[in-house]
Amino acid sequence: MPHYRAVGTIPRKRHTKARADDGSVLFEELIGTEGFSRESALLYHRCSPSAILGVEPVDLPDPAADDGIGPRHLRTGDLAPGPDLVTGRHRLAGNADVTLAFVRSADPSPLHRSVVGDELVYVHDGTARLESVFGALDVGAGDYVVVPAGVTHRWVPDGEVAALVLESSGHVRIPDKYLSPHGQLLEGAPFSERDLRAPTEPLHSDGTEVPVLVRTRSGWLRYIHATHPFDVVGWDGCVYPHALSIHEFEPIVGRIHQPPPVHQTWALPGAVVCSFVPRPYDFDPDAVRVPYHHHNVDSDEVLFYAEGDFMSRSGSGIGRGSISLHPAGFTHGPQPGSSDKADAADGTNEVAVMLDTFRPLQVYAAAAAVEDEAYWGSWSGR
Repeated sequence: MPHYRAVGTIPRKRHTKARADDGSVLFEELIGTEGFSRESALLYHRCSPSAILGVEPVDLPDPAADDGIGPRHLRTGDLAPGPDLVTGRHRLAGNADVTLAFVRSADPSPLHRSVVGDELVYVHDGTARLESVFGALDVGAGDYVVVPAGVTHRWVPDGEVAALVLESSGHVRIPDKYLSPHGQLLEGAPFSERDLRAPTEPLHSDGTEVPVLVRTRSGWLRYIHATHPFDVVGWDGCVYPHALSIHEFEPIVGRIHQPPPVHQTWALPGAVVCSFVPRPYDFDPDAVRVPYHHHNVDSDEVLFYAEGDFMSRSGSGIGRGSISLHPAGFTHGPQPGSSDKADAADGTNEVAVMLDTFRPLQVYAAAAAVEDEAYWGSWSGR
């Protein structure tokens, strides 16, 4: 979880009457997790956040399933731009725990919240402002952005933004192995509280009859709020949007090859997310410097290639913006000749995001339009 923060004007004691500058009583809103038994945040609104004037269904199509998953290479650069960073998402693969999507747009999104689970957004290109009931958070290329479930927000790009989006069925958390029993990031963790960014002041937006797009477990709805949800004057707690740059992740290296769990950055229900960043190669003279051929019988592996020279995949067609999907049990590894190239280098020069899921992924039809159909044969050297 992120650590405790207090922003704006809040009363000395929780659940006591708080007043605005004009003397009117503020409305509390508690955003809690796991039935009041885990982290929460308490916000203070000028107007009731429950006052809605209407609810209407919204027809946003669900992704259609493709045939079974084999080794795949998807070129996200070939996906068409969408109307915005929420409704324009191309959902490429998913299961009951997480959905993987990619989106590109230059236009502001509608006000939006998901009650299905947290969203983890990796900004691939461009800069944007995430505006929410907690305030504004400026983000750019290389940033992971966690948007907690139930938080009303919108994306305001500064020009075109491209992003990888993981829509979770639960909460996105810092892995327990990095935390003390009381929640502090440990000395051995690959990042610290200083690397996490969050809103620092309220937005104080006004307006009436404000539409908010809501993603539920049974579909999409549009709520018409009587007043603007961003009328918050202060908040405190441990649930709020936050960002971590992948470039702040400190890689762990060793004399011989270190396994992927040392690169873990986030934990999701049924999945983990790892960050691969530039790092020195293993320093034993006989170390195998590129990842050995491997298959994991318990997880499907997805890699998003964000930046750099992907030496171990040279000749496979993989490049910047590519996504590879390797299903459980499929043996994969470096391309022919890449081990010799690695022996002549001092380290990796690549940035990549990995998603491992512990229930099988289903590939969606949108992926077929941008698939390299010859990828499965790239290890044959022919």
